[in-house]
Amino acid sequence: MEINKEQLLRDRDIHPTSDVIAKALGEANNAYIKFTDELASHNIQLEWNYYNDGKAWLAKGLYKWTGIRGGQNETTVFWLSIWDGFFKMTIYVPEKARADIFNLPLDDEVKLMIADSKQMGKLKYFPLIFDLCSDEMFEAVFVLVDFRKSIK
Repeated sequence: MEINKEQLLRDRDIHPTSDVIAKALGEANNAYIKFTDELASHNIQLEWNYYNDGKAWLAKGLYKWTGIRGGQNETTVFWLSIWDGFFKMTIYVPEKARADIFNLPLDDEVKLMIADSKQMGKLKYFPLIFDLCSDEMFEAVFVLVDFRKSIK
């Protein structure tokens, strides 16, 4: 199947409901449903917003926790966007954590992707981008999600 690399959900007035997402993803919707179901067991919530700078709906994967003094904290673990036939998930990892990430139980393909990822300009983060249309990469993705949650 030829994948058209076109980002969808660009109309501000059409909210990303499960029906809208299912139509956009087509066959990849089953993987998306499995992905969102798995997020709950990792204490991650998706929060959809329309962003004017990119003119598209994006979801933040938020990890929320209560601090030792009772304060509510949250961190963005990843960003998610819907494309024609797949969904894209991007995890921004602090450059200072790059060495630690290689100690994770990841296959060589993912470790190569990490090694090749370039720091983003002056920001001290590097992006890990996954184009997902099946659950094939979920094991690595969720190892990275849990790793990203642990970084404060």
